[in-house]
Amino acid sequence: MPVPDEAQTAAAERPYYTLPSEQVLSIFDTGPAGLSAVEARERLDKYGPNELTPPKKISPWVIFFRQFQNLLILILIAATGISFFLGEHLDAYVILVIILACTILGFVQEYRAEQAAAALQKLAAPEATVLREGLEQIIPAREVVPGDVLVLHTGDKVAADGRLLEAINLKNDESLLTGESTSVSKATDPLPQPPVPVADQKNMVFGGTVVTYGRGRAVVTATAMDTEFGGIARMLGEVVQEKTPLEARMASIGLVLSILCLSVSAGAIVFGVIRGHNWLQMLIWGISLAVAAVPEALPAVVTGALAIGTTRMARRKAIVKRLPAVETMGCTTVICTDKTGTLTKNEMTVRRLFLDNRELAVSGLGYEPEGGFFIEGSEIAPGDDPVLQEASRIAMLCNDAVLTETVEGAWTIQGDPTEGALVVLGRKAGLHEAVLARDYPRGAEIPFDSERKRMTTFHQGPDGILACVKGAPESLLVRCTRMLSGFGERPCEKPLSEGNRQVIMEEAAHMAGEALRVLGLAYRRLESIPGSPSEEMETDLVWLGLVGMMDPPRSEAKEAVSKCHQAGIRVIMVTGDHPDTALAIARELGLVPPGQAKAAVLTGADLSRLSDEELSMVLPQAPVFARVAPEHKLRLVNLLKGQGEIVAMTGDGVNDAPALKRADIGVAMGITGTEVTKETADMILADDNFATLVAAVEEGRAIFDNIKKYLIFLLSANLAEITVLTGTFFLGMPLPLVALQILWVNLTTDGLPALALGVDPKAPDIMARPPRPPEEGVFTRSVIALMVVITAYLTVGLIPLFHHYYHGYLAVMGDPELSLTRAQTMVFVTLVLAELVIAFNCRSEYHSLFTVGVLANRFLLLATLISLGMVVVVVQWPPLARLFHAVPLGWKEWLFAAFLAFLLLPVVEVTKWLIRQGARRMAVGS
Repeated sequence: MPVPDEAQTAAAERPYYTLPSEQVLSIFDTGPAGLSAVEARERLDKYGPNELTPPKKISPWVIFFRQFQNLLILILIAATGISFFLGEHLDAYVILVIILACTILGFVQEYRAEQAAAALQKLAAPEATVLREGLEQIIPAREVVPGDVLVLHTGDKVAADGRLLEAINLKNDESLLTGESTSVSKATDPLPQPPVPVADQKNMVFGGTVVTYGRGRAVVTATAMDTEFGGIARMLGEVVQEKTPLEARMASIGLVLSILCLSVSAGAIVFGVIRGHNWLQMLIWGISLAVAAVPEALPAVVTGALAIGTTRMARRKAIVKRLPAVETMGCTTVICTDKTGTLTKNEMTVRRLFLDNRELAVSGLGYEPEGGFFIEGSEIAPGDDPVLQEASRIAMLCNDAVLTETVEGAWTIQGDPTEGALVVLGRKAGLHEAVLARDYPRGAEIPFDSERKRMTTFHQGPDGILACVKGAPESLLVRCTRMLSGFGERPCEKPLSEGNRQVIMEEAAHMAGEALRVLGLAYRRLESIPGSPSEEMETDLVWLGLVGMMDPPRSEAKEAVSKCHQAGIRVIMVTGDHPDTALAIARELGLVPPGQAKAAVLTGADLSRLSDEELSMVLPQAPVFARVAPEHKLRLVNLLKGQGEIVAMTGDGVNDAPALKRADIGVAMGITGTEVTKETADMILADDNFATLVAAVEEGRAIFDNIKKYLIFLLSANLAEITVLTGTFFLGMPLPLVALQILWVNLTTDGLPALALGVDPKAPDIMARPPRPPEEGVFTRSVIALMVVITAYLTVGLIPLFHHYYHGYLAVMGDPELSLTRAQTMVFVTLVLAELVIAFNCRSEYHSLFTVGVLANRFLLLATLISLGMVVVVVQWPPLARLFHAVPLGWKEWLFAAFLAFLLLPVVEVTKWLIRQGARRMAVGS
């Protein structure tokens, strides 16, 4: 830590929040007047600037060349080099284009992922006010050093971590760091022995947080990477981002195919040379087999399908940054979600009033001044309730918050969120703060104090001086002698009896038990505004009522949580907020059954106490974690992943960033999210809507289904090419396909229909299924059965076809080269047509094509027509035919090729019928 050695020793023995402020000043060899200019300069030179260490930069060239570690790419590079060596320049250039396309796509994704930690730099305060030699100075925040005395005012962003020396009505918004939804009242008294969570360190301020009310002074105890934000940055840099299930599966498929390709090619080349074949011819054959085995379109098609999924998600307000996250969302089994700003709006809202012994419900969410007032379910007109009008007037006058509407139409608060909620309450009651400020100008005030727990303002009104008081109910009630009563008529002040007091305090306790923040409202009429107001003015008050407020759940969050449960996905709330508040929100959202006790909530202290084994035991029964620190969130994600879960982590604050990066998929909020969470996340919810996450899960499941379809399609075709090439070789025949023809089939004929399969309509029951097990691969029994049947049919059909045309034309024409070209053309055309038929059959691995609907996917129809038209041009137009080692065919040959291709349709339909029968028998047996 960039502090003097004795400060390091003291911090290790006792945290600064446990020490008197005078002792902390002594440790840092400073005083209430701050450092001298000379001492500050020496410390800056010795300990460095107050900046987060930038992430270790990786050269773009390193990222680019890292793409060539892929085995499939290396095989294609080898094929390119050999093609150039053999003079097959066109083949080489085509393969080279494929290599460049795949590497550029990979480079773009990786380069963007490397930018995450750098966004933390943007949270640094640009300037700070410090005391130097007793004088206030505004300096760049990067020049703040340990031992400096920070001067804090409302609206300031704190430049570094510090121990408070003075706190006058000081409140800080620490939601980005701790998840606490309300501003934290600060004090200077030492706290008990550690550990004390960051959210409860009332005598400390933290760099990057914002002063919402009051003023204060603090001695800087940590700068740069030793601040709480710096610790998060360090954790973020240490988190390793693992491959997504799709990436791992694609790598496995590519490895298997590559090993198969190399083994068969090498073995066949050696075997051929031993049998006396020319080594150069065998090398050409090996390249053809390698090109056939390697699914060149696979990376492009998977990327294309994910990109299509990204577009579909974007229409539903989910912005995907990392393409494989599209598919990962579909197999998510657990969502760890932050509360503040994710399940809730992070906007304090008045939910309930208790006026004149009547309970009023208040509708509306957040800072938008729209809503109504209800008694026992029936809406009332606020203008008809004089007690409600007076309570709203007092709440708006005894207030320093400002409600504003942005250009985009969003409502925001400048000042304390609690006071902001009271301004919105007044707006809902038909009042306006500007009108009240004109009619009731403020003449004096007694600011809020954490010991007094109340605030009083004095106003010159049309009918005299009005003292407006708000604060803790127990603090106000003892100072009240009367209460305002009356509904639908002129209100009157009546004596406040002991019975009334008991009812009010019982209601306050009831509200607090439901995690509402409770304030009391009162007033007093005076003859004149006091020159020096004192607490004596806060006696003989008239009680108005209770105000209960909270940061409420989003209106759509409860339904979204319910949908997650229907889809078999666990939702866990992980928040830095108070356990009671977390439990109340969890109950309202359906995360915790109404009757379940507080045992459903585990705190950060519990997490620190429990070992990994103990925590793993209780994790399945714990839906809520409160008062957690960033390292706790990271630990939870690690444990869940260790249990085999696919974890999605949502969040908006800096405190969420390390866990977002470690999770299988990190989801940031687009509106309230900080820059660092957006950079770290795989996906951003543009509307901060938890329901959008459910839509992303639905799209993710549909994308995996479609990836599965075209993997069957691509791999069936590639396996058929391998078996046909290998079969003709061992039968002593020439090559039935040349490398360029295979490339055409693998890229053009396979690529377009495969992309069309990527937008195949999703199954209607897609959100009624449980998440598929992470270990479940693409190759289920039904998939393997289909691939075997398709491969076998093409092998049995194409080898005799090649033999018939090659030897038949050779006998008639006596020209071996022309006969070989015509036979290769027939195999080429038949293979293309057969694969177009396969594309339709792959729309479902179980159901008949006629049940799914031949015309349901218009993109597939279009892709089929384009592919068909392209192969006709390639074969029938002589210049292209020569380029692709083909010859134009007659209509009878085209008809025969189409017949062989379409014969595959009933073969696959019978196979699917057998698969369905087998599934039914297994279901009956179980």
